[in-house]
Amino acid sequence: MSKQSRISVSLDTRATEPVKEAVDSSWSRLIKRRKFLQGLGAAGVAGAALPATAFAQSGRRLSKDDVKLLQLALTIELIEADLWQQYNELGGAVDKNDQPNPGNPAYIAALQNLDGDMPQYISDNTDDEISHAAFLAAYLKSKGEVPVDLTPFANLQGSQATGASKGIGRITGA
Repeated sequence: MSKQSRISVSLDTRATEPVKEAVDSSWSRLIKRRKFLQGLGAAGVAGAALPATAFAQSGRRLSKDDVKLLQLALTIELIEADLWQQYNELGGAVDKNDQPNPGNPAYIAALQNLDGDMPQYISDNTDDEISHAAFLAAYLKSKGEVPVDLTPFANLQGSQATGASKGIGRITGA
């Protein structure tokens, strides 16, 4: 028998126990977070039928990690809303006050060559992103948490194209 085949590996179970505990703990947190997000998704679907106070009635606090996750989601939604608002100013069917949008007529005509419903699609997506951000901010507030506020970062100049709102600080430079 060769020397290599006689070498046996022995595992010290005491050394692997902390690793097992860490994995079990991480797995448990993952399962809890997944259930939380599933519940939040179900709440979002049911949210149209429930009053806004229904989410605040559960006295449970959010974990620090769940708060961070929701704040990240809110940050993303605020950035998306900023981008879509700029897009809507140029090519949307309605403005921020649901009035017919004068926008950029040449741009709207080009969009309609691609798809006649494109201006309405842009306006609908803009409303959706604003709604998502408002929901997440309200949910965080209902749980006693501080929502993200990106207004200090809204200092970029927006588009100078015809139809774009002038003098409004932007989060993104679209």
